[in-house]
Amino acid sequence: MSEKIIEVSGLQKSYKENHVLKDVSFTIYKGSIFALLGSNGAGKTTVVKILSTLLKSDGGSAAINGFDVSTNNDNVRKCISLTGQFVAVDELLTGRENLNLIGQLKHLPNIKNTVNEWLSFSDLEDAANRKVSTYSGGMRRRLDIAMSLMGNPDVLFLDEPTTGLDPQNRIAMWDLIKDLAKKGTTVFLTTQYLEEAEYLADNIAILHDGKIIAEGTPKYLKEIMPERGVRLNFDSEIKANIAIKFLTENGISADSIEQNLPSLEDVFLTLIDEKKESSQHEKK
Repeated sequence: MSEKIIEVSGLQKSYKENHVLKDVSFTIYKGSIFALLGSNGAGKTTVVKILSTLLKSDGGSAAINGFDVSTNNDNVRKCISLTGQFVAVDELLTGRENLNLIGQLKHLPNIKNTVNEWLSFSDLEDAANRKVSTYSGGMRRRLDIAMSLMGNPDVLFLDEPTTGLDPQNRIAMWDLIKDLAKKGTTVFLTTQYLEEAEYLADNIAILHDGKIIAEGTPKYLKEIMPERGVRLNFDSEIKANIAIKFLTENGISADSIEQNLPSLEDVFLTLIDEKKESSQHEKK
């Protein structure tokens, strides 16, 4: 079993009468990519803010690397980094100057070499000495993540990292995130994009109405869906036509049977709809 790096139990948060988080629990293992999936306003960013010590919870507990996020803020901050929804880079500086500034603020040794390494990792070497104001959205986001990674945090929080990016830059960002996990960084990702979660995540949690309504690998979430059915493959159209009408009577066997799993979108929408129906019945 992999080492647990984030443990969340019964997390709660309200804004006046709005109960954003009612009972949120999940576990994340070291070196994995974890995706928190949910609709707009589901509370994904609230979870990230609590775990990154930017916001106090109203109840429950959360720990990162064994440090309680409420009582050990300093120790938690030493092992995490956060890239928010909005890119936080200085457009008046060059890419190299942005990274150099972060290196100085973190008192990193060998700053010059470290900056060069992250420029290379982010594929920004050719644009290193250009002002960030000339960068594309994808380049700015890659620089933003590189700045967050300086100092090699154990956990990187990425809050909607590909929002606003074109398909090409989104795929490039996916590749970068995959590389981070391979290097041992634990990635906590929030996203609205179902295909993004399916492609990247080792484990996915679906947040709805203040609770985690399902959690597991993409494959597991698909397998728990009822009425999945199967796809039968035959080596000829004639055999297929016969099978449709007389499969049982004629004892015709399929050449292969393939499990016809739903898409992650089907899983998400079905679970959300089920919870809405259940909530409406309870109110009645």
